[in-house]
Amino acid sequence: MKRILLLGAGRSSTSLIKYLIKKVEVYNWELVVGDYDQRLAQEKLPPKPGLKGIHFDVFNEEQKDKEIGEADIVISMLPASFHIHVAKSCLKFGKNLITASYVSDDLKELETAVKQKGLLFLMECGLDPGIDHMSAMKVINNIREEGHQLVNFETFTGGLIAPESEGNNPWKYKFTWNPRNVVMAGNGTVKFIQEGRLKYIPYHRLFRRTEIVEIPGYGLFEGYANRDSLKYLKVYGLENIRTLYRGTFRRPGYCRAWDVFVQLGATDDSYKMDGVENMTHRQFINSFLSYNPQDSVELKLAHYLSLDLEGEEMFKLRWLGLFDDEVIGLTEGTPAQILEHILKKKWTILPDDKDMIVMWHKFDFMDGDQLRKIHSYMVAKGMNSEDTAMAKTVGLPLGIAAELILNNKISVTGIKIPTTKEIYDPILKVLEEEGIKVVEKEMTC
Repeated sequence: MKRILLLGAGRSSTSLIKYLIKKVEVYNWELVVGDYDQRLAQEKLPPKPGLKGIHFDVFNEEQKDKEIGEADIVISMLPASFHIHVAKSCLKFGKNLITASYVSDDLKELETAVKQKGLLFLMECGLDPGIDHMSAMKVINNIREEGHQLVNFETFTGGLIAPESEGNNPWKYKFTWNPRNVVMAGNGTVKFIQEGRLKYIPYHRLFRRTEIVEIPGYGLFEGYANRDSLKYLKVYGLENIRTLYRGTFRRPGYCRAWDVFVQLGATDDSYKMDGVENMTHRQFINSFLSYNPQDSVELKLAHYLSLDLEGEEMFKLRWLGLFDDEVIGLTEGTPAQILEHILKKKWTILPDDKDMIVMWHKFDFMDGDQLRKIHSYMVAKGMNSEDTAMAKTVGLPLGIAAELILNNKISVTGIKIPTTKEIYDPILKVLEEEGIKVVEKEMTC
């Protein structure tokens, strides 16, 4: 009887756990779900044979070694910084490991040892990274196999709310993933390749450099660049490509309004503000503006950033309650932490809210002297705040990969991401059976 050890029972694990429960019944396997909150782990499991929820502390070496030593495969949904602790135990006891997180530098150092032991540590096997790798590499490899040359590749993914859940929300956005990552998005310098030239976008200009994309049946989306597209040159084997650009989707108008926070300094996470315990939303905004007792906060902000006082950006800020005299509700915090706390008041998804994942790829390639284009896209909607599209698209690839590995359908070893046909073909096939379909369409030039 094979045992799956899943570490982490948070919201993002919901669909993964449901998928694994079905496979436990089919194959007569065991599933152990470990979380620091044992109650949470147990609540995710029905009272059936082969299912167990346990308290798990990744820093309890004895317990960690015991549980990993008894498992046949380990899936880590813990915070990314904890994966190295899990990975070292998996290496020690000869266990395969799967995660949805990026391959970190400390994990890369284990590559030789993982390979020598004949193990597979499959990383970046969620949504983004994950399905983006798989759906892109499928088309890229098809283009190569037909003898054509890929010259441009652009890709965007966004976690948003479904149109039916937007209501009167002018941002058309709520937090469907880690709120801190949203607030800190783009910090640093963005780099990519455009028409053979290296391009850089400093943080203070990022949300002014956007691209509009139309997804059939779902309308317009606005994309801004991710931090580092260049690292995918080698990952995808695109060293000679002319354009490589990775980005994030929002609805049109979001980026210009978000840029207000960037220009104010409200996304700064490098220092703690004083007097936070008594600070109001309005005072938070005013703290970044010049002193002028004659002008309102709204007027000062509009003048400072050249905004129309009755324009779209100011309307979005008013809707968030940024000019209200409501106490923030924190005792301390950096500007970024305070902004996140304020945003959660309006951007936390409600029980019946449905989220939506949108992914889009653009491939330009040369067929002899002829330029051809392929667009591919995927749209997935959640059911409610518990059964989310985010949890489904992150969790299902992990569950499918675990099933394939346990059934000896994947034979590669080492630290890998899902960019090879042996991995992505069967996972994409099952994802389509589960309702997550990537549509590919050749466009006219």
